[in-house]
Amino acid sequence: MKGLYTVLLLLCSNVFMTFAWYSHLRLQHTAWFSKLTLPMVVLFSWSIALLEYSFMVPANRIGYIDNGGPFNLWQLKVIQEFISLTVFTVITILVFKNESFSVNHLIGFCFLVLAVYFIFKK
Repeated sequence: MKGLYTVLLLLCSNVFMTFAWYSHLRLQHTAWFSKLTLPMVVLFSWSIALLEYSFMVPANRIGYIDNGGPFNLWQLKVIQEFISLTVFTVITILVFKNESFSVNHLIGFCFLVLAVYFIFKK
């Protein structure tokens, strides 16, 4: 069960992370956001990133093997990266309509799946 909680918390964390890192690129064309200075945009992103950390830190603590979780550090990192790129892809396709998903991206994801396989292989 700790493994499932870890993955769900990492999923939530990565949704906030993706918005913290990239939402300003989409919002820069809106009237209210275009008036913000760069330091204000950074603070805006940091406020979202605080929510990211509110999910990421518990995910890692719950999931880490030394805390009774099922994953070692390597496994936690690879899970996080896989979730991060998956969430990024979904949000990019849904929110940034001018970005396309190509065969090269799919091939790269296949290699990531292989990375997950090899990290978990005993």
